Amino acid sequence: MRSSMRSSFLKFVLPIALAASAPVQAATAPAASAADSQSIMSALTKANAAVVGVKVTAVDGARSAQTLGLNRRGSGVVIGADGLVLTIGYLMLEAQQIEIITQEGKALPAVAVAYDLATGFGLIKPLLPLRGVAPVSLGSLQDLKAGEPLMAATGASLDGDEGGVSMTRLVSRRAFSGTWEYHLDAALFTSPPVSSGGGNHSGAPLFNRRGELIGIGSLLVADALGENKRNPGNMFVPTDLLKPILAELQQSGSSKQSARAWLGVTSSDQGGRVQVMRVSEGSPADVAGIKPGAVVQAIDGVEVTTLEAFYKKLWARESPEQPVKLTVREGNEVKTIDVTPQNRMLSLKKPAGI
Repeated sequence: MRSSMRSSFLKFVLPIALAASAPVQAATAPAASAADSQSIMSALTKANAAVVGVKVTAVDGARSAQTLGLNRRGSGVVIGADGLVLTIGYLMLEAQQIEIITQEGKALPAVAVAYDLATGFGLIKPLLPLRGVAPVSLGSLQDLKAGEPLMAATGASLDGDEGGVSMTRLVSRRAFSGTWEYHLDAALFTSPPVSSGGGNHSGAPLFNRRGELIGIGSLLVADALGENKRNPGNMFVPTDLLKPILAELQQSGSSKQSARAWLGVTSSDQGGRVQVMRVSEGSPADVAGIKPGAVVQAIDGVEVTTLEAFYKKLWARESPEQPVKLTVREGNEVKTIDVTPQNRMLSLKKPAGI
């Protein structure tokens, strides 16, 4: 590890070691014992050594480039003895070239192993050995308590950013519905936001005080508490979702749950209604004539008032391509529109390797 990264690491990890050894909300918490602090420091040092940078160039004409750009940078963490790296999947969407950046600043060519639409996880593997890097263990959100201090880490990049670590705390565990046809029944929310690596949260691993991996960075959020108050932080996808599908991902490149219907709408839910904010060009919704501003009232006659209900009703169908009837309100007009969804996994240009 480079000297500047090491000093940054000690600066942030020592407070975690001290705070995590004492009760979270104790008014007069006892000082952490030297043994406890050293144990936590050792575990987090080992975990940080497994963090890498991820650099991706998407293929020309990639649909995902509209929102993610062609050139992407983030982080990942080694979870397999063979160098298998876990990252956030949107980094590698429609990738043409993938590189893993070591903590020594070396770029290793890598191949995509899996992209899981349902969870958002991505798996990549270097084509050359990652020498001297031990994989991390997977932890669980079930062991976490609100207020618990955690460590988020970012990998190095080729432009001179050495990455580093950030001290943060768990502030909420709750369901999350993304505007882009994405839903998790359980997600981790932390605050303050990731500050290392220029604040690049994409793929940043989140560790508990035992050095176990408990989440992968996905989003910067303005309201980490979910109480409609300004409290900036990050959303992490919990590794609990990875454990039951890891073998499947390595074998087939995605989970069965990822074969789901996609309309191509960006939507929000407020005040008990689902409103379309954007329609992707050439998407099923676009072809069917759905316009931004339309309010989705029902799917196949079943009322939906939240993004979660909207998505789950859409994904519950026998086939991703099965036609669906959307009842929408456009201005003062209510109408039913027939839409033939696509299997989202088949609509994307797959990275080489999957």
